[in-house]
Amino acid sequence: EVVQGVLLGLVVDDRLEITNCFPFPQHTEDDADFDEVQYQMEMMRSLRHVNIDHLHVGWYQSTYYGSFVTRALLDSQFSYQHAIEESVVLIYDPIKTAQGSLSLKAYRLTPKLMEVCKEKDFSPEALKKANIAYENMFEEVPIVIKNSYLINVMLWELEKKSAVADRHELLSLASSNHLGKSLQLLMDRVDEMSQDIVKYNTYLRNVSKQQQQKHQYQQRRQQENIQRQSRGEPPLPEEDINKLFKPPQPPPRMESLLIAGQINTYCQNIKEFNAQNLGKLFMAQALQDYNN
Repeated sequence: EVVQGVLLGLVVDDRLEITNCFPFPQHTEDDADFDEVQYQMEMMRSLRHVNIDHLHVGWYQSTYYGSFVTRALLDSQFSYQHAIEESVVLIYDPIKTAQGSLSLKAYRLTPKLMEVCKEKDFSPEALKKANIAYENMFEEVPIVIKNSYLINVMLWELEKKSAVADRHELLSLASSNHLGKSLQLLMDRVDEMSQDIVKYNTYLRNVSKQQQQKHQYQQRRQQENIQRQSRGEPPLPEEDINKLFKPPQPPPRMESLLIAGQINTYCQNIKEFNAQNLGKLFMAQALQDYNN
């Protein structure tokens, strides 16, 4: 399951220092009386009593195969960023980390997307006016990880105790399962994008059809007014044509942008998997040549 929690820290000059965190409890539907806000307040109050940084500076979430570009994450980060300007969301991928490279990234919503979310207008016209595309929805914040001396000592001890065979497991090329899963997720998102394109094309056809009907209706009224004028009769009363022909509602485009962003993430994952396998192949060949 996806794991989420609160980030605690403080702002120092132009840096956001994250020094502590605590998870959101995993509760079921039976825990209907559970109050998450009250739980967070009690946790931060307890940390403050033991002199630990307790300022709320964002939240974190785990992800699998980079599947984090969702509407839920966008809404949550908007709420955090709207209330706490400097807040970030940390995304941790345990599967990519298990492949030998730490997958930890920090994101914020761009100022353009923040303005669109404040207006709550995700129509194609609003997104086009704000020049919003999936490339400029999120901005990645550089991360610098600093461990305490005790943590460095512990890692050094663990490295000494780890067997040589365990280290060589990182050179294994058995990542077909991960690559296949990423390809399957990519195809699913492409199917969703195709369905959204069909919906948008249907909307465009309905708009074009309605425009033709409005034009035909205006032409009939104009011809009838000409006939009435020739008979000396007054013209037909003016009517609000927009009330007669209500324009069809355009489908929201935010979901399409999120799907496009997720497709881009999956493509990057597949590219990284291939690059890692190529690097492992060269390292394995180098070790074999060294042993020979």
